Amino acid sequence: MILKLTNKDTHFYNYMGKFFGSRIVQTETKDRIYDDNNKVWYIYVDSENKPYGFISVCDGIIKNIYSNNNDYLRELLKKVSTDMQIEPSIVSKLYEDLYQECGLIVTYLDNYKHFVMIRGEK
Repeated sequence: MILKLTNKDTHFYNYMGKFFGSRIVQTETKDRIYDDNNKVWYIYVDSENKPYGFISVCDGIIKNIYSNNNDYLRELLKKVSTDMQIEPSIVSKLYEDLYQECGLIVTYLDNYKHFVMIRGEK
């Protein structure tokens, strides 16, 4: 199941707290995760409400992305793509094959070793 929350929602930190404090997420994605007020978070949770991944978005731009399971991340990407046009977003290169599989356009950037730009098709 995919939840759509902001940092103002009552149970937001119950789901996201472990990700904010995780060096594993930062090490894998080469990105820092912040709970900015203007982000909408898509969080994948299992039947026991355990979170396995997330995408944060602000004004159609993906700000953060992480999952420990590509199947869950695929569902998250499809949900975000259905809800909005994904504007050019600089995201972790870690999932570049999955971005392409989900129909997103991937652009490689000079001087960005661990990041790529993705966008939805217009």
